[in-house]
Amino acid sequence: MPIIKSAIKRAKQTIKRNERNVGIKRDIKDALKAFTTNPTAATFSKVQSEIDTAVKKNLLNKNTASRRKATLSKAAKAAGVTIGTTKKAAPAKAAAKPAATKKPAAKAAPAAKKAPAKKPAAKK
Repeated sequence: MPIIKSAIKRAKQTIKRNERNVGIKRDIKDALKAFTTNPTAATFSKVQSEIDTAVKKNLLNKNTASRRKATLSKAAKAAGVTIGTTKKAAPAKAAAKPAATKKPAAKAAPAAKKAPAKKPAAKK
């Protein structure tokens, strides 16, 4: 066990970081297992998200993540999962608001006076 104060702090930080890193890697493995047992677009997206999180936290190299995602996408294509960006449905506009709550439109600002156009210099 360390005696120096800074070494004690470092040991505590190492334990915390190790637990966090193991947790993130465990999340990747769980998501991957869920995808292999039930390949759907949702599980595919979840695995990719977990891999991206690991890259953001410097747990995986970006090339390693890219390789894993490529392999994953190959497996998804073979399983018949539609791979693509799924756009979320836009929320419906609140058209049911009563007319009385609408604010009046702002008045247009008066047009600023334009400076007179400069005349070309006279030739000598």
